Amino acid sequence: MTEPTTGATEPLDPAIAKEVARQKEIILRGAVDVISEAELEAKLTQSLRDGKPLRVKLGVDPTSSSLHLGFTVVLNKLRDFQDLGHVAVLILGDATAMVGDPTGRNKTRPRLKHEEIVAHAKGYLGQASKVLDADRLEVHYNSEWLHQLDFEGLVGLTARYTVARMLERNDFSQRYKDGTPIYLHEFVYPLLQGWDSVEIDADVELGGSDQLFNLLVGRDLQEQEDQPAQFCLTTPLLLGLDGQLKMSKSYGNAVGIDEPAEEMFKKIMRVDDAMMRDWFVLLTRESMSEIDALLKDGANPRDVKMRLGHVLCTRYHDAAAADAAQAAWISQVSKKELPADLPAVAVGGVLTDGQASVVDLLMLAFPDLKSRGEARRLMKGGGVSLSGDKITDPMAIVTVQGDEILKAGKRRVAKLTL
Repeated sequence: MTEPTTGATEPLDPAIAKEVARQKEIILRGAVDVISEAELEAKLTQSLRDGKPLRVKLGVDPTSSSLHLGFTVVLNKLRDFQDLGHVAVLILGDATAMVGDPTGRNKTRPRLKHEEIVAHAKGYLGQASKVLDADRLEVHYNSEWLHQLDFEGLVGLTARYTVARMLERNDFSQRYKDGTPIYLHEFVYPLLQGWDSVEIDADVELGGSDQLFNLLVGRDLQEQEDQPAQFCLTTPLLLGLDGQLKMSKSYGNAVGIDEPAEEMFKKIMRVDDAMMRDWFVLLTRESMSEIDALLKDGANPRDVKMRLGHVLCTRYHDAAAADAAQAAWISQVSKKELPADLPAVAVGGVLTDGQASVVDLLMLAFPDLKSRGEARRLMKGGGVSLSGDKITDPMAIVTVQGDEILKAGKRRVAKLTL
């Protein structure tokens, strides 16, 4: 890959030096890969001297129209550049999405039809505008230039890289070792994404940490075209509600930015305490000093999460919706009041002389329990109560008269009826 440049050597105006330092601090917040810091300083310095903003590229393949908080991490970084006066260029990959990004995949990504992709793109752009300043956003569909590549152009592009270089990618090399098929069109994808940088003359490209290879391909192609190589910055992959896997709807650990505020707030209150700093740094615009003050030793994790939930609900809805969501959570959970839509479960079918085993009641009331063994483990762990009384004996038999409240864990609650 390309070697970093040393940047401008003429003496810096103190005012420019101060502004470069300020912008660097904002830009590098939460960054993973920085290629390279010296290049960033040089580009910012030249931008300020010339009064010419940087062109900052983010490419996204609209494979879905519904965004979750994980997607907003890199969008937040693009918004930082906007607020610093630079030009944000959002590329909607209606052409590249038809190829399918192999990044992070252990098998070939399903190919989408162009009509599906364009429909997703409209929804994506609308939701992304909740983070970005849409009035100052340059938007392109990469079919503008990629669909214009003729046979000679495509062959010429594929001649820029060798198979050996492509196999430097971790996902490709692992699939090759595992004997998992790698199709030729997947090798083309990084070249197409890199060519986007050439077409829009990008000074900076952003992406998730799994996109570094693709971003570096863009640098190489720019240099082959006698353009200055773009500065590359990657952001972390946000862990989801489970604290184990990256946020993804397919993993069931995501918070959608178009979800109702009350649902968003409830989910955020379930985030693992250890993830609070990352979520504040990556998802909010709170200053680092504010974050440090919030997370000081002895801080109540519940209060920290409530602040995070309110900040994010305000951003993606409004302050009134955030207030209402917080009040609902306090009422239903913190104060242990029951929700108005508490499900009623008719239990007459499992009663004998007005009695039933608690395990039978749990399996009837909460179909998501995987087995009777899971129900018993919940009881042994102290997670089951009937009308406020804990039941830890897995063999327990209780009398049901109607209107009892059965709880299992923190989120399962039902009203028993005859």
